[in-house]
Amino acid sequence: MTSADSRPTRSGAPEPAAAPEPGSAASLQAFAVELRRMNGEINRMTHGFAAHQQLHPTDVSALAAILDAPAPLTPGGLREHLGLTSGAVTACLDRLERAGHIRRARESTDRRVVHIHYEASARMAARDYFMPLAEATARARARFSEAELTTVLRFLAAMNEELAEDPPARR
Repeated sequence: MTSADSRPTRSGAPEPAAAPEPGSAASLQAFAVELRRMNGEINRMTHGFAAHQQLHPTDVSALAAILDAPAPLTPGGLREHLGLTSGAVTACLDRLERAGHIRRARESTDRRVVHIHYEASARMAARDYFMPLAEATARARARFSEAELTTVLRFLAAMNEELAEDPPARR
């Protein structure tokens, strides 16, 4: 953040600059419109993949959570992430396993613990289907400097943090 972007607070820490004017390109409404548009396009692609794989869109959300998890998820961890009931998660995992997208494994000394793994062949199918999204991302990234991309990534990470902290009742 440069001095033009912030001003020091009493503690000396930088404080973000004032919010953009309502009519500016960086206004809250402009962000909301673009985030909704991007969300709509990603949802369109996700629903297309679900239909192509004969899955429910929730199944694709589960696959994304399994793929993005830093360690193998348990059904309980997936339930918490998706906000579903235990029964709904079991049905989802049953569909994904039957379709060959995931496998469940008991890998710990505690045989009650089940870990969910994304199958390599299913990853390839998803990679092939979502290649246009990866290519569009590469083209869009090419329009920005490394410093701008770092800022965009920081913004997206901050948005995800803010949304994750939102109480479930408001989701």
